[in-house]
Amino acid sequence: MSEFVAKHRFARITARKAGLIADLIRGRNVNEALEMLQFTPNRGASFYTKVVKSAVANASLDENVNVNRLYVCEARADVGPLLNNRMRFRPGPQGRAMPFAKRLSHLTVKVKEREEMEAEPVAAGAKGGKKDASKKASSKNAAGKNAEGKKKA
Repeated sequence: MSEFVAKHRFARITARKAGLIADLIRGRNVNEALEMLQFTPNRGASFYTKVVKSAVANASLDENVNVNRLYVCEARADVGPLLNNRMRFRPGPQGRAMPFAKRLSHLTVKVKEREEMEAEPVAAGAKGGKKDASKKASSKNAAGKNAEGKKKA
């Protein structure tokens, strides 16, 4: 399976704020991620909406890819340079100058086509098996504890 990448370099948002949105969409289906971004009030959501749409457009150029099975396999916000590569200054108390940084970031989204085997039935089967095993173990433990509790005589 091949990955399709889209990047927004030098985005005018801090990597820390954009990283929160990246965590929100990572691992989700593309349609679900776009819907979630549409209703997220954070400013970074609009940046990531454009990047996800661009990644889907890159994937749609390949004829072998089913666009409906795409998911966000990687979403990142890396630290970029400062705006104009320098600090800015604001007036401070007693005539001083207080520096502040206008930060930029590099937003990256990778989408990948989900395989048939990775779909819901396998995940549900694995979860169900663990639950059954834990129920059996807990019932054995409970039976053993009850027998010990009854030995008071």
